[in-house]
Amino acid sequence: MTPVPEFVLAVREMIGHHPLWLPGVTAVITRETPDGREILLVRRSDDGTWTPVTGVVDPEEEPAVCAAREALEETGVVISVDRLASVSVLPEVRYANGDRAAYLDLTFACTWVSGEAHVADEESTDVRWWPVTAMPAMSAHMSARVAAGLSTEREARFLR
Repeated sequence: MTPVPEFVLAVREMIGHHPLWLPGVTAVITRETPDGREILLVRRSDDGTWTPVTGVVDPEEEPAVCAAREALEETGVVISVDRLASVSVLPEVRYANGDRAAYLDLTFACTWVSGEAHVADEESTDVRWWPVTAMPAMSAHMSARVAAGLSTEREARFLR
């Protein structure tokens, strides 16, 4: 189970299971190798799916700083956060304990700088580099974020 950030626990004590509106980040981390471009993905411990690094922005934390922090905390790699790739609102999530949340996701295109990728916390069970041409299946929402992060577009994608 993914740990709940301390500030979310504090807010939950005050409001119970009512919906929270939370800012989140997705870090689409890539690197170039002699065999081609690769993407770093984690297998989530809560549902077993493969995704890029994701996380909740702490109070007063810059979202790009959050993306870099989450990459280091979850995978042990240092990244550069290159550009905002997309902005989207995710459907409300209902957790097993009754908590509800909706997320504003800021997806960043990122580049690996250093570090050997590994499982660095309890949020994932595997961390692996995948060729961008042979990634595992992902949800439609996650696939859209990955596509935005992998694109060569300079402007961020917004749902209209």
